[in-house]
Amino acid sequence: MQDFTEILQRATAAIAPQYFRLPVHGADPIYRERVYCYELYHQMRALWPGDCPWFLNGEVDKQQHPYFQDGRYPKPDFVVHVPGTGDNYAAIEVKPMFPTAGKIRKDVETLLRFRDVGYGRALYLIYGSDPEAARKRVARTVGNEEQLAAIELWVHQEVGAPAVNVPLLLPAV
Repeated sequence: MQDFTEILQRATAAIAPQYFRLPVHGADPIYRERVYCYELYHQMRALWPGDCPWFLNGEVDKQQHPYFQDGRYPKPDFVVHVPGTGDNYAAIEVKPMFPTAGKIRKDVETLLRFRDVGYGRALYLIYGSDPEAARKRVARTVGNEEQLAAIELWVHQEVGAPAVNVPLLLPAV
């Protein structure tokens, strides 16, 4: 799906401030992953080509799916696939700025499981973070170059700007 990257970038750039950081009465706005994800889904669906064979689905529960019979049922934030077929394009995990090491490990494990069953892309989208800080945190937490090479890190730093792809592996000098 050659338009997917453009859809992701345009959709992230269109997320309004109240969805990026939820206003709270009597307090500072806070990052809320579900609020951001619902708006990202809305923005992506608004841009989704009508003739596209792939569907964007949010939080598809993989319980009782033949791909996952080990008792662990991953549920990524988004999948791009043709339901009922083996035609699987992407799995996406989303986290607000500075996820904990435990959350990073869980999300990367989920993304790698989807790569293992034939999803062509595995995207880790972190919003509200500096791209280099996000790269360092994910790379340091994961550590394994083969695993880092299997996922794409995307960082949506601020409202009004598109998410950018941040290489997890730096070229050898």
